[in-house]
Amino acid sequence: MDMLTKEAIRYLGYGKHAVDDSTLALISDSFRNLEAAAGRKSIYRIFDLEQIADDKFIIGKAEIQSRNLGRNLRGCSKIVLFGATLGTEVDRLITRTSLTDMAKAVIHQACAAAMLEEYCDECQRNIGRELEAEGLYLRPRFSPGYGDFDIRHQAVLMQMLDCAKHIGLTMTDSYMMTPTKSVTAVIGASATMEKCHIKGCESCGKKDCTYRRDTL
Repeated sequence: MDMLTKEAIRYLGYGKHAVDDSTLALISDSFRNLEAAAGRKSIYRIFDLEQIADDKFIIGKAEIQSRNLGRNLRGCSKIVLFGATLGTEVDRLITRTSLTDMAKAVIHQACAAAMLEEYCDECQRNIGRELEAEGLYLRPRFSPGYGDFDIRHQAVLMQMLDCAKHIGLTMTDSYMMTPTKSVTAVIGASATMEKCHIKGCESCGKKDCTYRRDTL
């Protein structure tokens, strides 16, 4: 079983339970449909990072306060602001499917989340290779809404990246992104290579989460 399928199964909440062949077939079919619809786009910018306290730092002209993010960024001199989306057609596919087959729509949701995570990982590896040439190494992605990193900071990140112009990503008054299969994040960069994975679960303290990876 490939990693993308394993991720979709994790998002579906199976945990360690076996997945039947019919569900695996639906997942495979869902990935084919989503691949045809996906319009992947991403944007990133690199800033100097000024940490003025354990829980407070400055990115460009923005001041952000978060104890959890502060731990993640400790020792970093640069920070990457990052945004990515699978595009509007994925949203339309999920919406259309939900009108006729809700079970299939749920699988589409899980598979799209897995696709987005895989795309973000690929983007981060590419950014990492660029920064390694400067002797810098990336930390795990950290998105608004994780821990005490307030979801309202989403607006600041999207403005600094000009997401609407570059990748067609906008936000509602309640801080929901459109298209929905999208993400914003910050990624610290330091001169020290840390033994941590690029994915976000490693930064999360919720040990009993249904969606937590078995490898942790």
